[in-house]
Amino acid sequence: MKEYKDFRNIKSVSEAHKILGLNKPKHPSISLVQTRDIDWNEELFNKSYIWDFYMISLKFHSNPLLYGRNYYDYEEGTLVFTSPGQVITPTMSGDQGPNEGWILFIHADLFRHTPLGSKIGEYSFFSYAANEGLHLSEEEKLKICSIVEDIEKEYSQNLDRHSQTLLVSNLELLLNHCTRSYDRQFYTRSPHQKDIITVVDEFIINYIDSQKSRAHGIPTVKQCAEKVNLSPNYLSDLLKKEIGKSTQELIHFHLIEKAKNLLLTSQDSVSTIAYDLGFEYPQYFGNLFKKKTGMSPMEFRQLN
Repeated sequence: MKEYKDFRNIKSVSEAHKILGLNKPKHPSISLVQTRDIDWNEELFNKSYIWDFYMISLKFHSNPLLYGRNYYDYEEGTLVFTSPGQVITPTMSGDQGPNEGWILFIHADLFRHTPLGSKIGEYSFFSYAANEGLHLSEEEKLKICSIVEDIEKEYSQNLDRHSQTLLVSNLELLLNHCTRSYDRQFYTRSPHQKDIITVVDEFIINYIDSQKSRAHGIPTVKQCAEKVNLSPNYLSDLLKKEIGKSTQELIHFHLIEKAKNLLLTSQDSVSTIAYDLGFEYPQYFGNLFKKKTGMSPMEFRQLN
């Protein structure tokens, strides 16, 4: 186990088992750990760990969590997703050591040379913040736990030439069900989502109208996400579900609408308008404008 200043880098599933006080894993690349079996000793807490593999954790709400309860859709359990390279710092709070819940460790070696290896990035919830977990209904919890149990059964028996295929297939099935459940979560939280959309929309418009773009560049996805206390990926997925546009697409929409107004109501050159909107290079503005409208800025000005 290699140490980086205040961080401990956990490179393998085997190392994870060791640090959590567990027996050696039955499979080198995937393992299901029941939280009741973890040795919750004081040495584990208040240190930062970098995990070089994916984790899916099911948490129940018998102990204090960092999740706000204002917008819970269901309280049958919460799934939290972590991707390789993320820093996790366990903290001691209250009666630590929950008796329920599990953690699924998944090293990329399991699926690196399979189709899942090329599409794992499409499961954007691995980049969500901890407070953007998936809150499960009873039906969703039973389904997901059933798939996880099938994964555990598969790697616990004697491995053969079919083992990896079946493990990866079940893992992809699990991720697809999580995607479906997240879609449900986005939709069932609709009133709250609309408040978020309004805030983001107004932030982008006010940012552009106040000429901050000229001084600081075009608004970024990160700035929009920070405005509503969400991670960039979660916000983009939320907007995509609600209005059919990602955050970047929404930013581009408002920039193009502002550009149209400036092209028609001012005598400024295309380059000046591009700089006023925050584009570092006028050519980039021209390419984006043509992509969104089907014509160059000059053609738009002349036709209107």
